[in-house]
Amino acid sequence: MKFIDEARIEVVAGDGGNGVASFCREKFRPFGGPDGGDGGRGGSIYAIADRNINTLVDYRYAKLHRAKRGENGRGADCYGKGADDIHLRMPVGTLVTDLNDGAIIADLTEHGQVALLAKGGEGGWGNIHFKSSTNRAPRQKTDGKEGERRELHLELKVLADVGLLGMPNAGKSTFIASVSNARPKIADYPFTTLHPNLGVVRVSHEKSFVIADIPGLIEGAADGAGLGVQFLRHLQRTGLLLHIVDLAPFDANVDPVKEAKAIVKELKKYDQTLFDKPRWLVLNKLDMVSDDEREQRVKDFVKRFGWKGPVFRISALTREGCDALVTDIYDYLATQREQVQRAQTGIAEEALGINTIDADDPRFKIHT
Repeated sequence: MKFIDEARIEVVAGDGGNGVASFCREKFRPFGGPDGGDGGRGGSIYAIADRNINTLVDYRYAKLHRAKRGENGRGADCYGKGADDIHLRMPVGTLVTDLNDGAIIADLTEHGQVALLAKGGEGGWGNIHFKSSTNRAPRQKTDGKEGERRELHLELKVLADVGLLGMPNAGKSTFIASVSNARPKIADYPFTTLHPNLGVVRVSHEKSFVIADIPGLIEGAADGAGLGVQFLRHLQRTGLLLHIVDLAPFDANVDPVKEAKAIVKELKKYDQTLFDKPRWLVLNKLDMVSDDEREQRVKDFVKRFGWKGPVFRISALTREGCDALVTDIYDYLATQREQVQRAQTGIAEEALGINTIDADDPRFKIHT
């Protein structure tokens, strides 16, 4: 598959250069004293988030990234040259973790964000640092420190506000194509979608959100069956999940309720946090159901599925009901963002010790 969303690399920062023990030997300065310079700093390795990159394919093959060591110090108070740093450009949405302890090293969520992956070693001290009134000819020096070495796991999680769930051929690709600028491959056979598709949905000129379509899930996906489980990680950053169900399957033996329950089961088995995310039910392909049967089929599905949350009826092919769904999604996301901003503002004010002044507090009364 073209889409590479995982890689393992090793980063090795440069060692610091060694300090030197040297003494001045100029003709007219017989007691010039120590003049050994410090070693240069080793090169560090940084990660930079770049929105112009969308895969980790470069790091699938280039696994070792090593920075140069700093130069050693020299006499005549000459310090060693520091080594150049290495900057690794990665897609926005990349999560960098340490393979040894699982610690998160960096979470690149914004374009231009810079994170330190491995720090270069500091240069050693020359003997000019050890001179004193009692030690006029010091021969002490120190070696440069070793640079950090790490084995890292890179994992790309696309940044989308809304994620689509559903069986193969549920109509997810048709839906994202009808409401956004994405143009995924659409066909009448399973597993048409082989990699995540992102689309920007424009509600108005200044209102938009990002929606993500992943390969369809099947029963047993959490145990490795199918393709979708490889990309469920991309839904972990989303704020809302749309569970799209084919309400008019071509095969009469296929039960939409059974397939919908299988999706929920696989979601919970894969990640409880993902299972707990807000989820809306979207019943698709209503254009293939006669007007007389629609209401009864929807009621029957909701009852057997035991669904208590929001239910939307659409036809992704004819765009019936899509505009209302898009508007409700944007309103929900806007409300969630406002609540998060209020919470962050409250935390910041509390940290700074900013309190609301009570107008009735006698301490703030103006006395004449």
